[in-house]
Amino acid sequence: MAARLSEDPDVSVCLLEAGGKGRGLLVRAPALVAAMVSGRPKINNWAFHTEPQAGLNRRRGFQPRGKALGGSSAINAMLYVRGHRSDYDEWADLGCDGWDWESVAPYFVKSEGYVRERPPHGTDGPLQVTRQGEPRAITHAYLQACSDNQIALNDDFNGPEQEGAGLYQVTQFYTGPRRGERCSAAAAYLPRQVRRRPNLTILTRVLAERVVMDEGRATGVVYRKGRITHHVTARKEVILSAGAFGSPQLLMLSGVGPEDELRAHGIVPVHASAQVGANLQDHLDYVSSYTSRRRDTVGLNPMGLFQLASAGLKWSKSGTGLFASPMAEGGAFLRTDPELTRPDVQLHFVIGIVDQHMRKLHLAHGYSCHVCVLRPESRGHVGLASRNAGDAPRIDPDYLSDPRDLETMKRGARKMEAILQSPALEPWRGSLLYGHDGSDAALESDIRARADTIYHPVGTCRMGSDADAVCDLQGRVNGVAGLRVVDASLMPRLIGGNTNAPTMMMAEKIAAEMVSRAAE
Repeated sequence: MAARLSEDPDVSVCLLEAGGKGRGLLVRAPALVAAMVSGRPKINNWAFHTEPQAGLNRRRGFQPRGKALGGSSAINAMLYVRGHRSDYDEWADLGCDGWDWESVAPYFVKSEGYVRERPPHGTDGPLQVTRQGEPRAITHAYLQACSDNQIALNDDFNGPEQEGAGLYQVTQFYTGPRRGERCSAAAAYLPRQVRRRPNLTILTRVLAERVVMDEGRATGVVYRKGRITHHVTARKEVILSAGAFGSPQLLMLSGVGPEDELRAHGIVPVHASAQVGANLQDHLDYVSSYTSRRRDTVGLNPMGLFQLASAGLKWSKSGTGLFASPMAEGGAFLRTDPELTRPDVQLHFVIGIVDQHMRKLHLAHGYSCHVCVLRPESRGHVGLASRNAGDAPRIDPDYLSDPRDLETMKRGARKMEAILQSPALEPWRGSLLYGHDGSDAALESDIRARADTIYHPVGTCRMGSDADAVCDLQGRVNGVAGLRVVDASLMPRLIGGNTNAPTMMMAEKIAAEMVSRAAE
């Protein structure tokens, strides 16, 4: 949003970011995401936790969120997935006219700077997207295992057909001096020449505390830098892009939200909007991890650490090798019921052991596969823990509150287990970290004991054309002039895939509409 709006020299933009600049080595080197995602320590990561989840044995889930320019694109696995075309047609069916697939597709294309591709991909956009250069041998074996289980191979999840197994495309620089580096939203849209625009001011390590309201209109933002409070005035609009947790929190701190929630924290309502923080949806994820008998996977033992050090040196010189890997190299979109018209689960195949978001480390070489339910029926909410913007919001995804999600997860887990037991993976297959006796009850018990997010929360500032929608179809907050939300919290329904690319598409579309209206 900052980059597109500041293209007009007559528009001045001030961008506030709670984290840093997002240009350090941990962000730039794809493999080093493992050092950030755990939140131990909190590096470029809000490291939120959920409320105890009834469906997950009262466990508190972990919710890593990016805290740097580029947001969560600074700490994600760089996977570029548009989602299923029908997802956007469903948005239109829900009252979001102009958000059907034919309407949004041009903005995916506009954002993409895709290497060696042609339509339906874009080649002139700022976001560098490419195919992986050097997927590991085990990832190819995983694809063979999928094929052996009658899963068709798909060389482009973003092409005409999403279903099948294949290699993920990644948001990564593929040429020039930054070859092999992560292409976060900030790296893509805020390169040096954009940051030098005289009409763009970027303030980092500042915490937005609330939106200033004057007679029903947003007129600025109060923010804190260190212990000092500042106030920036907005002549035209205030735009919130703080994500599915941060944006509803800021709205409520500013007096926009459920009236009972606001008054409970001593906040005078400016505009009562019952759906602020509601409609939270997320992809619940279940992981199977194995040790590896071969040493060409990631390990944290002395040999593995030596391999990583060597890979880091290679990457620093050429931008290639293991350090350039997204780690989640392969995946699949599958139907757990042949009667379905589109995939309802997604797999991520990772070339190392991932346990509790890298919060529980294992020395052994190994690999993991994840399965998530693509369109959960469960709905949660985000609320306030206090009126202090520095306190994390209350996050309650209410996972598995709808029993249909558990049944889909179990069917998806069965398919994943069949793939992982295929002969193609035999040369690598060591011991299973968390096993069960194979019964339906045991599988359900293991899901409830270990499942957690795969990092795709959406929906808490839902857009729509109905009276209850938090925002209109351009992200403008209903009931408050001069205030807009542009991030994944706008999504009326979670899409069938990773949410990084769709969120940038939404920003491209809304920015274009804002520029067009300003020109009229």
